[in-house]
Amino acid sequence: MKLGVWIVAAACALVLAVVGCGGETDSGASPSPAPAEAEATPPATPAVAQDFHPVAGTFEPDETTLEECGNDGGNACYEQAFGNLAYYEGAQAALALFDQKIAEPGPIEADCHRIVHTIGSASLSRNKGNVAKAFSEGSSSCWSGYYHGILERSFAGIDVTSVTEMGRIASGLCEDPEVRAITWVLYQCVHGLGHGLMINSGYNLPFSLDVCEQLGSDWDRTSCKGGIFMENISSSYGFTSKWLKDDDPVYPCNWVAEDDKLYCYLMVTSRILREVDWDWKKTAEICAGVEPNWVATCFQSYGRDASGSTRQNPEEILELCKTAGEFGGEPDCVNAAAKDMTANYSSGKQASVLCDEAPVPLRGGCFYSIGAIMGSFTTTTEERTADCREITKNEDYFQQCLRAADPYVTG
Repeated sequence: MKLGVWIVAAACALVLAVVGCGGETDSGASPSPAPAEAEATPPATPAVAQDFHPVAGTFEPDETTLEECGNDGGNACYEQAFGNLAYYEGAQAALALFDQKIAEPGPIEADCHRIVHTIGSASLSRNKGNVAKAFSEGSSSCWSGYYHGILERSFAGIDVTSVTEMGRIASGLCEDPEVRAITWVLYQCVHGLGHGLMINSGYNLPFSLDVCEQLGSDWDRTSCKGGIFMENISSSYGFTSKWLKDDDPVYPCNWVAEDDKLYCYLMVTSRILREVDWDWKKTAEICAGVEPNWVATCFQSYGRDASGSTRQNPEEILELCKTAGEFGGEPDCVNAAAKDMTANYSSGKQASVLCDEAPVPLRGGCFYSIGAIMGSFTTTTEERTADCREITKNEDYFQQCLRAADPYVTG
């Protein structure tokens, strides 16, 4: 997997933490400058484009097997083979084997997000379009691509140009009680919905954001926007969105409405890094110069990308965060990396190593960040207490973790 794809795939962790915990970005309440004038706006595409590539939800089973792919079978072969396994034997069988294969570097690990997207799409097909049933069989492997694939598949064949009508369809996809029972699963559903809206609309950013606004709660609406902006920055299928500018790596974050900026800035460094040839110091400098209310959020994006680009290596993450510290962004960087690691592993154990090695003044906030994600995995105080107790023997850090985890709103 290319580095840019890998680090963008990690973005959902940070967005979930902000949505679920009521927003810890220190973004401020003052209004940002007004969007650019209309002539600076790229022309909008029709609500449902007919000529962009590829179309979501096109998985069809065949006889391809993993044995046929070998070490040089190419990404498409592995995606098809795992999709076949999910279609014929079920998602749990496919995901169990998938988790074994991505434990070691290789072609499957490198393309893991696309592969698990396909497993999700194939699972939904096997379950005849039942989103709740498919979700109940899934897992969060490789940044929850399974759930994203399901939602993309759910929009296949829908040719709707009305925001209101598309909103009506979208609103029903994540309403099943089985989906809404656990915050983590619910978030993946609504976040994946954002991906699906972008893909189905031909990467029409304004249209997709307008559809998200039709969802029933603030939580759902904002979670949906996270998927939209992730898909805009780096398409699941390699399509380049017109809502990007070569001469402005921060765009469209500095153009969209104030209510939409948070989820854009939480992912903006995945775009910046590509445009500055992976110069982390230059990226930190750009973060320090964005709209004043969104500097902290940009450094959180930086931290999430530091986690993804280093394959969650604590020492390397802390070095990159030290670079961010030259511009005042070290605490946000460390906290966001801890959230990303916790989400990636569906556990706080690996992230606790990062926190223990972080500078002492940053450790409490780091463990708080772990708790902000772990709280979405469970539903009771007892479970959350046990999870936080397991990752630290320090009473102060335990309390920080639990303070973030236990008030978590579920369902």
